[in-house]
Amino acid sequence: MRIMVTGGSGLLGSRIAKMALDAGHEAISGYAHNLPEFGEAVLLDLTDIQGVSATVARSQPDVIVHSAALTDVDKCENDRDLARRINVLGTKAVAEAAEASGAHLIYISTDYVFDGVQGNYSEADEVRPINYYGQTKLIGEKYCSCVARTCVIFGSRPASGKVNFALWIINKLRARETIRIVTDQYLTPTLNTNLAEMVLELADKRLGGIYHLAGATRISRYDFAVRLAREFGLDESLISPSKMADMKWAARRPDDSSLCTAKAALCLDHKPYEIEEAFRVLRSEMESCCQELS
Repeated sequence: MRIMVTGGSGLLGSRIAKMALDAGHEAISGYAHNLPEFGEAVLLDLTDIQGVSATVARSQPDVIVHSAALTDVDKCENDRDLARRINVLGTKAVAEAAEASGAHLIYISTDYVFDGVQGNYSEADEVRPINYYGQTKLIGEKYCSCVARTCVIFGSRPASGKVNFALWIINKLRARETIRIVTDQYLTPTLNTNLAEMVLELADKRLGGIYHLAGATRISRYDFAVRLAREFGLDESLISPSKMADMKWAARRPDDSSLCTAKAALCLDHKPYEIEEAFRVLRSEMESCCQELS
């Protein structure tokens, strides 16, 4: 199977490409800025509509995993034109190119399509984004027959020049720096390895519809940080509790955008990880990475 991943140098895209290769598939990693580490690298700039169409037609993938997006929530709020061009028009271009080439398309969406009032959202719950990032991702969903919503992806290695939430916490605490983490935002954080497993199963089975592919544990950002510190033997007293109202964010965040993963647990062989399992796998991966570099 030929699998094309948009955002192939990102936290999720790079993991999907590596795991696809490990499983004996061909991996095509689309990128706009940072050269991907795994798979055949192809330039794929979502703001270049004609370029997207030509690249997909030339690559002839069986499956496209569309993970590329402008995910900086505040940047989306402040630069709405760029957010629309990447997240809406870019997604529409990928969807049209997938249809033209006969490829099965899986779109990576977000918990931020919900308003955060109730939490534990199922696939059937009403969507009501409260920031522009969520709005653009929701519009993108309408172009795609298979939608995988996820939440706060973290992993063992930085990708595309970014350090994810878990690595940021670990690096700060190892440096003995105090960090402020909000106690009043609830999520279902998702290990990229687990998410990649589930996405590749969607690809293998050519499943359609909406799936919540996230971690199985609802947790606040603060408690996530504390439990992560304990898993890695770091000083949790360096974690200072804060409130979302104290943060100088341009865009509103949902209070509780946790996702219910019951459908994924029922339909897929690869199940969403509880937070304890996710942390164990994260630590194992980081230890393996350190051994490779030594």
